[in-house]
Amino acid sequence: MASIGLLLIRFVFGLTFAGHGAQKLFGWFGGHGLKGTAGWIESIGLKPGKAMALAAGASELAGGILFAIGLWTPLAALLMVVPMIVAIAKVHGPNGYWVTQNGYEYNLAIIAVAIGVALTGPGQYSLDAIIFG
Repeated sequence: MASIGLLLIRFVFGLTFAGHGAQKLFGWFGGHGLKGTAGWIESIGLKPGKAMALAAGASELAGGILFAIGLWTPLAALLMVVPMIVAIAKVHGPNGYWVTQNGYEYNLAIIAVAIGVALTGPGQYSLDAIIFG
């Protein structure tokens, strides 16, 4: 049952995270695409905006997909954690904890889940288990 629980956690968090990457890169799911994301990223002081948007979007998309399928789980977790640390430092941290005040609550939840699964392992229903035994 623990592996089914890990599969559920990986799928929900991983695919949601990948969706955020797709918003940044392609404008899917109501996102602004690379150009819009680049402009916003420059507005918060990260330059060059296009390179930073590409890095953030690619990290979120790749990390989320890898996390969802349970492949290279420690790397997937790292690809999820790094953009969340940047989001806390540059956007959400000054607003306090609660997401209702644009705080870092959601970012911290993603960090905790990613690190927790990386430390626990992705479970038997993962590509890591199939490939690496």
